[in-house]
Amino acid sequence: MFSNEEREAVYKAIYQRRDIRTFLPTPVPEEKIHRILNAAHHAPSVGFMQPWNFILIDDPAVKEKLAWAADKERRALAIHYEGEKETKFLGLKVEGLKEAPLTICVTCDPTRGGSHVLGRNSIPETDILSTACAIQNMWLAACAEGLALGWVSFYKKNDIRDILDIPPHIDPVALLSIGYTEDYPERPILELANWRSRESLDHLLFDNRWGNTQKA
Repeated sequence: MFSNEEREAVYKAIYQRRDIRTFLPTPVPEEKIHRILNAAHHAPSVGFMQPWNFILIDDPAVKEKLAWAADKERRALAIHYEGEKETKFLGLKVEGLKEAPLTICVTCDPTRGGSHVLGRNSIPETDILSTACAIQNMWLAACAEGLALGWVSFYKKNDIRDILDIPPHIDPVALLSIGYTEDYPERPILELANWRSRESLDHLLFDNRWGNTQKA
């Protein structure tokens, strides 16, 4: 299905993708955004429900409101950390929401496909999981396009619903800022900040049942 070079390109995007917080104001060509959104729309979804929508935000006033919502929640969450961790947490940038030329709100519609969606009846969370697959496609596509993408993951969902006029039953799953950057780190930002390190894959593998570690 893939040549060696094509296969290596897929893995390169997987391993080099980063969560970015610093953006240049340079506009992103519309054709790149369209390819990224089309990649998202071709993500797998349970029962082929395709529960996602995408709100494209380039209005500075709206982005300012989104940044306010994220910063409010960041300051509220800081009480869960102490000392150096609190300092590092408060140092996490949300200004990317204002800096990036485009922010995309990815939503999930739990009613998409009707009352009986194959697979979702048994595991309701599969609508969110399917939306996450679309987000991952966007991240890999953005990396392949030479663009940076940052996922802001702390905000009150009702704040985002109010700012973007999202109906109450729709879940605003992610705020993704997209643009060019001059700061694309070799390792994840939180790893560089000594927040956490990557777990060893060997410690996460079990044979046949939970806790049964692989044989040497």
